[in-house]
Amino acid sequence: MSQFEDITAQATSLTNHDRKPIHLPGSIQPHGVLLALSTELEILQVSNNTHEYLGKQVKDLLGQPLNCLFDTQQIEAVKQCLVKKIGSAIAFKVSITTLNSERYFDAIAHHTEEAVILELEPTDSKSELSFLSFHALASEAITKMQSTSNLIEFLHLAAQEVQKITGFDRVMIYQFDSQGAGSVIAEVKREDLSPYLGLHYPATDIPSPARELYTRCFLRFIPDVTTQAIKLVPAENPTTHQHLDLSYSVLRSFDLCCAEYHQNMGVAALMVLSLIQEQQLWGLISCHHQTPKYIPYEVQKMCELLGQIVSSELTHKISHSEWDYKVKLKSLQSEFLESISQADNFIDALIKPEIRLLDLVSASGAAVCLDNEITLVGTTPDINQVHALIEWVDNQVSDNLFATNSLPKLYPKATTFKNTASGLLLLRISKVRRYCILWFRPEVIQTVHWAGNPNAAMIEVDGNITLSPRKSFEQWQETVRLTSLPWIPCELDSAIALKNAIVGIVLSKADELAKINQELERSNRELASFAYAASHDLKEPLRGIYNFSTVLLEDYTQVLDDDGIECLQTVVNLSVRMETLINALLRLSQLGQAQLRKQSTDLNELLDQVIDVFRASRQDSELVDVRIPRPLPTIQCDKVLVNEVFSNLIGNAFKYNDKPEQWVEIGYLDEGTGEQRGRGAEGQGGRGDEVKIRPYTQFPVFYVRDNGIGIPEHHLETIFRLFKRLHSQEKYGGGAGAGLAIVKKIVELHDGQIWVESTVGVGSAFYFTLE
Repeated sequence: MSQFEDITAQATSLTNHDRKPIHLPGSIQPHGVLLALSTELEILQVSNNTHEYLGKQVKDLLGQPLNCLFDTQQIEAVKQCLVKKIGSAIAFKVSITTLNSERYFDAIAHHTEEAVILELEPTDSKSELSFLSFHALASEAITKMQSTSNLIEFLHLAAQEVQKITGFDRVMIYQFDSQGAGSVIAEVKREDLSPYLGLHYPATDIPSPARELYTRCFLRFIPDVTTQAIKLVPAENPTTHQHLDLSYSVLRSFDLCCAEYHQNMGVAALMVLSLIQEQQLWGLISCHHQTPKYIPYEVQKMCELLGQIVSSELTHKISHSEWDYKVKLKSLQSEFLESISQADNFIDALIKPEIRLLDLVSASGAAVCLDNEITLVGTTPDINQVHALIEWVDNQVSDNLFATNSLPKLYPKATTFKNTASGLLLLRISKVRRYCILWFRPEVIQTVHWAGNPNAAMIEVDGNITLSPRKSFEQWQETVRLTSLPWIPCELDSAIALKNAIVGIVLSKADELAKINQELERSNRELASFAYAASHDLKEPLRGIYNFSTVLLEDYTQVLDDDGIECLQTVVNLSVRMETLINALLRLSQLGQAQLRKQSTDLNELLDQVIDVFRASRQDSELVDVRIPRPLPTIQCDKVLVNEVFSNLIGNAFKYNDKPEQWVEIGYLDEGTGEQRGRGAEGQGGRGDEVKIRPYTQFPVFYVRDNGIGIPEHHLETIFRLFKRLHSQEKYGGGAGAGLAIVKKIVELHDGQIWVESTVGVGSAFYFTLE
């Protein structure tokens, strides 16, 4: 982090230079005359030097029509500026007869919202620079500059041509950074002058108002910084009662701070040309001379045109210098996005191979955050540091795209991992969920060469930070730490393209999934209808097989031998078994088409009914130990179906129990224990995945626990399948193996979940929710 950045951060109460309305100075430079006119061309204000140049006193001009100075043809030329946009100037030659002689001037006219401004600069003759001479100078300069595609070489040639045309001692190309500071990136100078090439200048050297003015007025010329400004008379426009806006004036006076600054550099005359790229101030062509130097207006305009040509070429040259890198990023981006669009799991495609995600923005590390799941890629801070950083980002950064090359400046804790993450690029994929990607860049220690100590421009006066012109411009070194290489626009564009692609892929997958779900729902409905019809229709022939077999056993026993009787008995048993399976299938198909009839249900009353029926069906009912530690709640549910759930689970608890003293316990979880983890039924968190259950404070978690034989761990995934039995028909009373499948279906109809925890030889506990 730059020491100068620390100081400028304190300069929030600048008392002079950065606050002055420099476009309203109320004065001009003394090498010309200014007249402010009404739209009817009546003279409203004049500079207080008219007698020197025009041979007329100020009082003799105020309130007079312009024809007191100009002839009809010249007046018509002035009027032409009124049809142009604000600030667009018209220049022409004029001659004015004074007391002693006829004088020639370059006349420059433009209009503002409140006045027509006419400026007169004296010239030696009425002849203009010929078009052919101008064309020869300009075309030679343009040809040379277009001969190279290298940006720095191009700017050096531009500086050479401007010096050749103007004869200034030093011509520099000065580029601004994003903070308004700048550096000299090209220079042509007199051999005996100290070089400024490569030196940096703080943003305070060219304050914000001056930079803004350079975006509107492309030429600034000061032939002598030692001269005294000439006041306007009257000081305020008599029509508007405001100071005259001189933003576009070629004679506008300069600030004393500006004069002192350049005198400290040994500069007596200067000309500045704006370089504009994409309507933003990119830099300046700054011309310095050690002695006062006047340049004719035609030459000034030629330099202004040259500056505009350099501006127009900038985009091409910059684009060419960045082209290879952009092409590389685009190619990588295209390949990357194609691969993740085709992947079944686009998260895996993001991070495998890891280098693609990093190369997409030229990062050294990255963190992919999907809610609380964070995957680290490349060289990154540790997982705890990344967690803390994401928390900070969530609280401090609202933008979907955020980049900084000095993270420790914003987040001081980042100082501890500056070697991996002094630079941060954040891409938010979703604001609804915490889906984001963070890219990191390491610290790059830089040595910055300043033109003099930038801190010397800051002085404290009465508790306020004030700017003062520096006295020295000798090279001053500063070591900048805690910063990374900056993120450039094409890298940010690459990150945004990744987000758009991910969103597009997710939407596409969502559409596909919706179509699959629709098809699945249709298939399920058809399957349920088929199962119902098939099971219903199968019962009639099966009943016939059973009845005829029974008749044969009862009426034809004397005809059949022992083998025949045994075969018929087997047919009867199989018919009964088949009917049991068909009834189970029929019940499941009915559940698939059922509509819940929810009502307020006291589970205590419901359990009393279940237990009464269960005791009545067992001969050893006195041995049935059903424990209910505390009363169960009243809930909204389908009373008939939930009765079936408890009946199945309680029945299984006693059925699969070989202990001398059998018991089953029915209850719900205490507060604070509502988050349980166990092996879920298929479709309830995946095959054997851990399932996290909501706290019972919102939906109670019920359980049916026993001391039975238990279930082997490798069967916990499959016991909820239809017709799945873990034992032969001869053991534990047989059965169709459909009870738990029916229980699972009923729980799902209530938007609940069911899972089991079990230990072989100890017992099982079935947990379920009913929402």
